[in-house]
Amino acid sequence: MQLQIKASGEGSMPPPMEGTGGVPHAALPLTLRLHDRMEPLEAAWRTLEAEDGLSLHQSYEWCRAWVETHGHDLMIVEGLWDGVTHFILPLEIQRQGPLRTARVIATDFSNINTGLYSEAFRAASSSRQLLRALEGMRGQLARTCDLLLLEKMPLEWRGRASPFAALASVINQNAAFQLAVFESFEQTLEQINAKRRRKRARNSERRLAATGGYDHVIAEPGEDALALLDLFFRQKAARFEAMGLPDVFREERTRSFFRALVSAPAAGGNHLLQLHALRLKGEHEGHVAAITGLSRKGDHVICQFGSIDDSVAADASPGDFLFHIAIEKLGSEGVRLFDFGIGDQLYKRSWCPIETVQHDLLWPVTLAGRAAASLHRAKAATKRLIKQNPQVYSFMQRLRFGKAERAGSATAAD
Repeated sequence: MQLQIKASGEGSMPPPMEGTGGVPHAALPLTLRLHDRMEPLEAAWRTLEAEDGLSLHQSYEWCRAWVETHGHDLMIVEGLWDGVTHFILPLEIQRQGPLRTARVIATDFSNINTGLYSEAFRAASSSRQLLRALEGMRGQLARTCDLLLLEKMPLEWRGRASPFAALASVINQNAAFQLAVFESFEQTLEQINAKRRRKRARNSERRLAATGGYDHVIAEPGEDALALLDLFFRQKAARFEAMGLPDVFREERTRSFFRALVSAPAAGGNHLLQLHALRLKGEHEGHVAAITGLSRKGDHVICQFGSIDDSVAADASPGDFLFHIAIEKLGSEGVRLFDFGIGDQLYKRSWCPIETVQHDLLWPVTLAGRAAASLHRAKAATKRLIKQNPQVYSFMQRLRFGKAERAGSATAAD
């Protein structure tokens, strides 16, 4: 499928951003195309994803791994000026009853979404031009979806405003948390109470030494990485069960997605997913006390997940110590931002002086989509209010855990 419609540009734009023939991009029509396959866009996709500051989650390989393991219908929006691709929004269609929502590919397992766009489009983009282009193809869009929903998208990221910020938005109920990283690890720690951090690390090392020591393991793509990933699944499943929560990694297609990511070779120092682990030596030889999955693009590293097995050396805080040694190593390798991802948790706040507000951007295509957009905004606002009230949030968590435990007991009884 490839549909196309042009929307003429309006409004004032910076004149230096020019297309072919010296014509400013603002004076060129913005052309939108819809695709239901990734392959025709591969060359343009890989060119755009190389731009600094764009999310790894919209990279071609990340999206392809998800598409090949999940098989949802695609609706990829391509934006062109003068025949040159300047943005790509990789979306998939998810259905809930009769409602069809176009969401960012793999958004349930992404920590930040930016879309893909050129610097020229970002600098010269007109809100009116983008909205006119979408309005102009409403009829074509309605054949595929009722609502465009771009979740977990910051309106500003690393000093750059999002060119999609013209779309109506609501604050996502979860923020993301980051730590600026410097070549000097001491300078990194100075942001977050260096004295306390160094003391915690010394205590961890001393307690681990008492059991025989440890190794910081970085799994290479292949059998080692797959074995460590399977161990992560087991550790996380046990943790979820203990907390009375559903296992979000339980589905086989989700596990296949992560297996594809850890099996992908590094390219130019970037990793779709690299596993780090804290493995004990001595009397508990081989015991893996903590695992974390890290993705890297340029100087930005995102923590995708983590797990611990504190049946041994729990007092050494293995999960926290693994972050300590991994961040120190990454800083010496040119990483300048360590991203603990979306979701407010105490361990993230203990590491992160940066909190990034993320938004859900919405553009209703049909009347059903308009109703769904209103409901989404209301739900996001309600969840955010609950999470901002510690007493209410604690009560809701207890209620949630209690329901999960009762459901588990009923299932076992059945």
